[in-house]
Amino acid sequence: MNNIKRINLKRICVLLFVVLSVSIFNSCKQKVQPVVKVKSKFYYTCSMHPQIHEDHPGNCPICGMKLIKVELTGSGNSATKKITLTASQIQLAGITVDTVRKENTGGEKLLTGTVVTDESRAEEISARIAGRIQRLFVRSVGEKITMGQAVYSIYSEDLLSAEKEYLLARQQQKVLNNPDVDYDALISTAEHKLLLWGLNAAQIRNLSSLSRTSATATIYSKINGTVSDIAVHEGDYVTEGMTILKTQALNSLWIEAQLYASESGNYKENDMVNVSFPDLNGQVIKGKIEFINPELSDDSKVVLIRIAIPNTQGLIRPGMLAYIAIDNGKQNNVAVPASSILATGKGNKVWVKNSDGSFSERKINTGAGNQGYVQVVSGISPGEVVVTGGAYMLESELVFKNGG
Repeated sequence: MNNIKRINLKRICVLLFVVLSVSIFNSCKQKVQPVVKVKSKFYYTCSMHPQIHEDHPGNCPICGMKLIKVELTGSGNSATKKITLTASQIQLAGITVDTVRKENTGGEKLLTGTVVTDESRAEEISARIAGRIQRLFVRSVGEKITMGQAVYSIYSEDLLSAEKEYLLARQQQKVLNNPDVDYDALISTAEHKLLLWGLNAAQIRNLSSLSRTSATATIYSKINGTVSDIAVHEGDYVTEGMTILKTQALNSLWIEAQLYASESGNYKENDMVNVSFPDLNGQVIKGKIEFINPELSDDSKVVLIRIAIPNTQGLIRPGMLAYIAIDNGKQNNVAVPASSILATGKGNKVWVKNSDGSFSERKINTGAGNQGYVQVVSGISPGEVVVTGGAYMLESELVFKNGG
């Protein structure tokens, strides 16, 4: 009996060992499932400090600016190669673009110049009649004025007499109606005098309908421009022809520079030049040589050269420093603006704006160039659009998306 119990006990132990071995073997066969970390499809960063990455909106902890939202496009490798920004983000980051095309990449003579106002577009508003300035409606230099805008009001005894003369002629026409008197000519003469002395047609019609004079008259601008000087104050007495204020048209400016007399023969009026501005991140625009002074400066024996440039966006201001690149030899090649090229340890690259509005980096091989444009040997084609300003913002985004 005891032998039977011992045999059963051994069988139970063997069975337990087999079950335990099978369990251990099955557990070893099961694969451990990795924990998938879901990455956000966007983040918030600062246009001035792209190293800031937040997962929620707010303000930059460094400068306090409102954070901008950056969308991550695509998946896998494609998500790390493209940057997509909204229109407001592009504006905040200061991103500008230009089209790849043939440009002169030959040698250039570099001149340093200064932005000045285009004196040929300067105008002024002067007093049409003697009197006292009662009120100035334009009070500060730099203020923009438009045609039809009130400039100042004036009290003038002569203007008051002319208004009475005009009303009297109209009254006599109604009351007397003498056929021997040409009342229309009298009224026309009085009206012409009022126009000459600064009133406009609407003011004269109002004078006629009210049939009474006013102690002061408001003078309205007949020009557009930016105020460069105000010559009077409220309460001043002015005489006929005295300057009230001066204006400049800042949508077109001059750049003045100097050439040595021996170099002046190499250039002529209407030649096109490239102009860049260090205060505008090296932005390059086209200018035209408008004037080369035929006389030498008495002191330094140099020649004054003047370049006309457009300023449609109003970013260029008088007093700015400018670099003028004048061609010494034409070499037209497919080129990109020099400001678009990013030099790296592995070569040069640019950021390209894609047809879907996103941005991606592109390696290029470059050739000879100048301050304005650099020849592209390979890597990009004419008609493509490259980033000329704000590329470092995109570069920072790419580095952070790739994890450093």
